[in-house]
Amino acid sequence: MTGLQDDCFKIGDDLLPFEDGLKILKARAHRVVGSEIVPLIQALGRVLAEDIQSSLNVPPHDNSAVDGYAVRFSDLSQTTETRLPVTARIAAGHPLGRCTEPGEAAQIFTGAPVPDGMDTIFMQEDVALDGDAVLLPPGIRPSANRRLKGEDVKQGDVILRAGQVLRAQEIGLAASVGLGQLKVCKRLRAAVFSTGDEIADPSDGRANVGAVFDVNRYSIAALLRGLGCEVTDLGILSDKVGEIRSALHDAAPGHDLILTSGGVSLGEEDHITRVVESLGSIDFWRLAIKPGRPMALGKIVDTAFVGLPGNPVAAMVTFMRIARPLVLILAGRMDVDPHVFKVPAGFAMHKKSGRREWLRASLQADAGGTLCAMLYPHRGSGMLTSMVASHGLVELPEDVAVVEEGQLVDFLPYAEMTQ
Repeated sequence: MTGLQDDCFKIGDDLLPFEDGLKILKARAHRVVGSEIVPLIQALGRVLAEDIQSSLNVPPHDNSAVDGYAVRFSDLSQTTETRLPVTARIAAGHPLGRCTEPGEAAQIFTGAPVPDGMDTIFMQEDVALDGDAVLLPPGIRPSANRRLKGEDVKQGDVILRAGQVLRAQEIGLAASVGLGQLKVCKRLRAAVFSTGDEIADPSDGRANVGAVFDVNRYSIAALLRGLGCEVTDLGILSDKVGEIRSALHDAAPGHDLILTSGGVSLGEEDHITRVVESLGSIDFWRLAIKPGRPMALGKIVDTAFVGLPGNPVAAMVTFMRIARPLVLILAGRMDVDPHVFKVPAGFAMHKKSGRREWLRASLQADAGGTLCAMLYPHRGSGMLTSMVASHGLVELPEDVAVVEEGQLVDFLPYAEMTQ
């Protein structure tokens, strides 16, 4: 795929509403990964790279939905019991091989092809046998218990679209039309790193005085893997411009995205900003959001770069709502927006207008049994325990300044933003 345009993320210096920024991102980003063929058994979680058009009908023939007896509706009495001789037995996978005549009944089993001429099927528990004949009660509707040829998929139908994530149901549908392999998008190759002499790796088991453990590199890498990315851990880079420049220069050719958190402002010690600018371009996204400070988006040569806020909660929330759509678009996905659910607020609050705000919340039943969004009591951007204890985010738009208890609010479960 071609590289990103030089100004693909540039949006100017004005403070932007969240939705406007998201629209710009969607309009300017594009798929950057190639494609490959994989066996159907290995396609789970992959992104389909082309539309799938069925070359056949599913089911391929009329078949029985029940165990019972196939007949012609025109042979039936609508007011009294009908007696017909049973002249055939049809099992699944064993067509009768002939056209039936008027006045016949055939014993048939679930999934078996309905023979030519017959159109209606009685369930076996609704009939009685009399020697070699079957006694059929009145009142059945025409074509009862018959599955029609092509009623699920018709030949020529587009059954799956490029950009869909292949779940068990999509894989089953592909198998139903006889596909043993699929063309899928290659996995997005993402690299993650942290910088700072004060950052310690938790795998070391200890941190020096004045140091903190590296949280964001692990949580961001986990979020990327949840989206199907191949993740390279670039580790912790020291606050040395030369080391940072060398690491990013070497990582760019083998990755589609490089992502970090913190250290991308305009401060004296924010080396990443200058390094990324020297290797490509960078633009600061000044969005009217909380939590989250300005994000940095740009390029290192032809590789997309994202700099998230440094606070752990802000890093995860802005990844879910801003970086995630970008990742999915680069990876070839078409479904980049999470499903939003309306739920009653189990809280009341005032909020600053003109700003999009995300609150950590859990769904809990009130006294009447209605599920309500209950806020986590502590809202600090450094309190990662709030992400563990909550079920998702309440999203309050810019024009909301007051939330009353019982008012419907938008709720986004974490599961909608992590896959």
